[in-house]
Amino acid sequence: MITARTLATIEAIDCAAWNACFPDELEDWAYYRAVERAGIAGFAWRYLTLYEDDQLIAAAVAFTTAYSLDTTLQGPTKRISERLRRWWPGMFDIHLYALGSPVAEQCHVGTAPHLDPARLPSLFVRLLELAREDADRAGIGLLAVKDASHRNPQWLAACRQAGLQSMPGLPGAELPITFGSVDAYLGSLGKSTRKDLRRTLRKPGPRIEWRRSVHELLPRMMQLYEATLARSDLTFERLPHGYFHEVLEHLDERAVCALYWVDDELVAFNLVLLDGHRMVDKFFAHDLARTRDHHLYMRSWLANVGYCIEHGIALYACGQAGYASKLRLGCSFVGNTVFFRHRNPVFDRLLRLVKVFIRPDRTDPAMAAAISEQQ
Repeated sequence: MITARTLATIEAIDCAAWNACFPDELEDWAYYRAVERAGIAGFAWRYLTLYEDDQLIAAAVAFTTAYSLDTTLQGPTKRISERLRRWWPGMFDIHLYALGSPVAEQCHVGTAPHLDPARLPSLFVRLLELAREDADRAGIGLLAVKDASHRNPQWLAACRQAGLQSMPGLPGAELPITFGSVDAYLGSLGKSTRKDLRRTLRKPGPRIEWRRSVHELLPRMMQLYEATLARSDLTFERLPHGYFHEVLEHLDERAVCALYWVDDELVAFNLVLLDGHRMVDKFFAHDLARTRDHHLYMRSWLANVGYCIEHGIALYACGQAGYASKLRLGCSFVGNTVFFRHRNPVFDRLLRLVKVFIRPDRTDPAMAAAISEQQ
């Protein structure tokens, strides 16, 4: 007999049992506990679990928040929505219950390794039913799945079976590390990109320091973070300083911060998660004036590629932004789909119309090109 439980903290779930459902996942039990402890404003966490004979057999992360429908808009369309907001504050905001996480690269849905694969579709459907029930108890009409990976076709099929609408999500960029040196990587790129990067490397650059403890630097790091966030069109969550502290504190050797110094001034930092197989780029923040002087983004990129080569890491997972640059830098892309459905049929039909205008690939040609190359 299967027992369904919805929990408000991951600490109510056995760590080993959770991680067994998500083998080799860097965003694991410890990561989500760190996220909880960080206290990200505007979000409440939910954990959907299925037990059989008191053994965890399926699980998913979820959250609730007030979501702005114009979050993924960019360029002129974003400016129009911001103008409308000045006239009618809150016009794009709606309460949302979503499977996935605002601070994860994809919706994590896991199952116990001993299960017969034939059982997975029914378990995925049950998790979606559990989410709908939990959303109803909270009085939330809109249910969504944030970034369901195309590498899990059974999960995609379950979302469609549940009657959810779909639209393209932000694809994840990846760079397979098949090079013996940074110079060999540069040789794999197009002529103009290779020339630009080699010119950057010939110039004096910032000092790079890899650290797992940054407590005394957090005030300056948050200045860089806030400045970077203010320049971004795609803003879903605002991370407090506790996020960076908790992730570095509780993920041990699996989290590190690359610090970029010009003289004695911290001008950029890059938080990454890593193990022996892959590096996941979580956040890069920088001083824009220094970026122009020292090409900090490209230097950070090459530092990460070099780190992967030096430590035998086979995959650099480099996030969901900057698609124009990542196309030039040799990345491949993993598709994600966003699913959603409102329990009110009228609102659901309205969202079917709205999604035509809020699809992220409508306003970013580079993103549209990345989506067209999805695996």
